[in-house]
Amino acid sequence: MKKEIAVSEKECFVIAPIGEAESDTRKRSDQILKHVISPALKECGYKPTRADQISEPGMITSQVIQRIVDDPLVIADLTERNPNVFYELAIRHAIRKPLVQLIKKGEQIPFDVAGTRTIHVDHHDLDSVEQAKSEIIAQVKSLEKNPANLETPISVSLDLQFLRQSDNPEQRSLADVLSVITELRGTVLGLEKRLDSPEGLLPKEFMRYMMRGPRSEKMVFEIRHMLEELYELAVSEKPSNKSQKSEYEDRIMRMRKMLDMMMHERW
Repeated sequence: MKKEIAVSEKECFVIAPIGEAESDTRKRSDQILKHVISPALKECGYKPTRADQISEPGMITSQVIQRIVDDPLVIADLTERNPNVFYELAIRHAIRKPLVQLIKKGEQIPFDVAGTRTIHVDHHDLDSVEQAKSEIIAQVKSLEKNPANLETPISVSLDLQFLRQSDNPEQRSLADVLSVITELRGTVLGLEKRLDSPEGLLPKEFMRYMMRGPRSEKMVFEIRHMLEELYELAVSEKPSNKSQKSEYEDRIMRMRKMLDMMMHERW
């Protein structure tokens, strides 16, 4: 009879807002740990530990930092934008070791860490819980297969700095290209956030009106014409004399009136 060899679980430190006992923050954190993180990690062969579960004697801060640095995996819950969470998250970002980020569904990811893929979860929705577990498992397996693929805001900045200081002209040029790509990524993420809240792009009244659809071909024509005129104004040179300035202001005023008519349905 073959003797089974016990396989020890790998350690995973969980960075999360904990809160006071019986608080909503603690209840949510406990539920996320129990029903989302733990089952997913068990399937991947990891044992999760949160800061309040560390039982060894000594300074809790030192032990937490040691776990963040040493553990082969960290899961960070960004919900409620807890300062301690982001302090600990920055340490993990700096050492560029496997990390999974998650956040409460409906909360916006802070811009500085939005470049890192983040799992959204509603622990009151069973479908969302199952999806979050599947995504955690997928990310962990991907990180185990290709740990070098992990990028963090700090690692990207350090890479750019290294390339900029290189004696190789090609590497310095590459730094410029990567810098532009990073800025574009930030711009796209910013647009995605604004699209999550459409009122950030246009007034609510206008959005409601447009969602009901144009009432006539005349409206379609006017909207198209207004967009073309806005583009012309955006790329045109600033007015250099009184006459040009007056014409410029008249065009702006006319478009403002048009928007006002559209918003208040006065067509």
